Amino acid sequence: MKRLLPVVLCLALVAGCANVPLESQPVVVSGERQGQGSGDVVPEPKPDIDPLTLVRDFVGATLKPGQNNAAARAYLDEQSRANWRPSRSLTIIQDTFGTVYDPSPQPDPNTLVVNVRGIDVGTLDQNSAFVPDYTPAALKVKVRKQANGQWRIVDPPPDLYATESDFSENYTEVPVNFYSEQSATFVPDRRYVVAKPQSGLPSRVMYLLVNGPSTSLAGAVKNLLGEPVEIDTNVKSLDDGTLLVPLTGLSGVADATRNLIAAQIVLTLQYVTSARIRILADGAPLVANHPDWRSNELPAYGATLSPSQQLPGLMTVGGRVRSLLDGAPVAGPAGNGGYDVVSAAQSIDGKRLAVVERDSGRVRLRIGDLGHDLPLVGLGGTTLSRPTWRPGTGEVWTVVDQVSVARMVVNPDNQWTPLQVNATDLTQQGDITELRFSRDGARVAAVVNGQLWVASVVGSGDSVALREPRLLQPHDLRDVVDVDWLAPDMLVAVTRSTSQPVVRVTVDGQRMDAFNSSNLTPQVHGVTAAPGRPIVVADASGLWMASVLGEVWRPQNHSVKDADPFYPG
Repeated sequence: MKRLLPVVLCLALVAGCANVPLESQPVVVSGERQGQGSGDVVPEPKPDIDPLTLVRDFVGATLKPGQNNAAARAYLDEQSRANWRPSRSLTIIQDTFGTVYDPSPQPDPNTLVVNVRGIDVGTLDQNSAFVPDYTPAALKVKVRKQANGQWRIVDPPPDLYATESDFSENYTEVPVNFYSEQSATFVPDRRYVVAKPQSGLPSRVMYLLVNGPSTSLAGAVKNLLGEPVEIDTNVKSLDDGTLLVPLTGLSGVADATRNLIAAQIVLTLQYVTSARIRILADGAPLVANHPDWRSNELPAYGATLSPSQQLPGLMTVGGRVRSLLDGAPVAGPAGNGGYDVVSAAQSIDGKRLAVVERDSGRVRLRIGDLGHDLPLVGLGGTTLSRPTWRPGTGEVWTVVDQVSVARMVVNPDNQWTPLQVNATDLTQQGDITELRFSRDGARVAAVVNGQLWVASVVGSGDSVALREPRLLQPHDLRDVVDVDWLAPDMLVAVTRSTSQPVVRVTVDGQRMDAFNSSNLTPQVHGVTAAPGRPIVVADASGLWMASVLGEVWRPQNHSVKDADPFYPG
């Protein structure tokens, strides 16, 4: 009997775990899509499905249309189906992932723990904003064999998990706009909302707008729809097709602010509706005598923050500043060799120039009127990053010795004073080699240890800080050497890579696309971009231009080897 007992126990264990594979192979998950609505019929999982496939299919069902995550809930046992209350956060993992049994011993052979083996690329937070990440998946799922012999999940995760493909298929990105008092324009805050039903998109987007900016922009922009403003009743389409947005809590709000609120709503909703937008405040038109709005009726906010078409841009080459239009040197010492120019930046109105000058093994900053002598401004070091002009302020920023962010502030007598920026959150990430302001002034892009970061600009006057730094595409984007703003929520970066020397990256890092690398000669070392202008990059042979992804780079008309191009700003 003593000899038979271990054999019997072993046979019982095998019987309890029959048809359970030891590990699943990594696969690309793309679940079938079902119709939308509370009446969806959600099928049970396939009969006799093994625990590894059960968990994999559970992840694939997370974003299937239906009420209350019904498709994913079908993979749970009866008790968990009734009790599961997942948070509003969504973890997004790479499409290719595997499932494997947890090596920890389980006392019950009918209860197993399955680990999801893959990479988390980011999360969709409570504000529906994407927060980039690149870490191994940490999802553990307990499954148990039911009385009917079928495996089911008994402790579903508190957050939802979905693959990149499923996320892209089921969510749509919407730039939710918030106002920047510093630059008197609107700043897009990228959010991701469930795409279907399409009729509900305006309501879902308005909810995000009223609830304020995401963490990445908190303090850098103003929420004009903050408390006590609320959505009075449902956002809905009227019989004539007009979209009704009813607000409350706006008693006593000034007319100027009401016009800004209307612009904030229209600029945001234009991405999810083409209808006229009727905005009411406590039952009356938000703006007197202007109940209905379309985007083409709004002022051109931020128009002065983009360079005029009359300013073709400049380049530094051979220690001098030259025009991108004809290659001619600019007037004054910056163009005639009076300064040994390392880098430079032209003000948005084209009237001023900031240059980093090499002098006796060190560098120093000069700022003044373009075409004239540029006075020294009392800032220098071993290195200074290429200057960048802060929109709406006339300030010039640069990074001293890759570790300290300085801002030069001018007074009415044209005297420049250096002030420090509280950039600890960013500088502690490593050495900063490039810093570039977005054209709305709410963010900076930075190259830190060869990686691309974005941070928000918070504060005014004597106190300014860089907050909420985010690392973009940490796995796929390395050896970055330069960056510029292609759009308010889009960056273009150049790298030392031969396979993807020029890339486009969303400001939240959710997506990256490579430009055509044809015609480019490694190494690409410079880039500039501006609204309505071609992107100009500098490689080992000269300057090249392109406007869209996939376009073959064409030579710039006055290409010069070793040039670094820059548009105003």
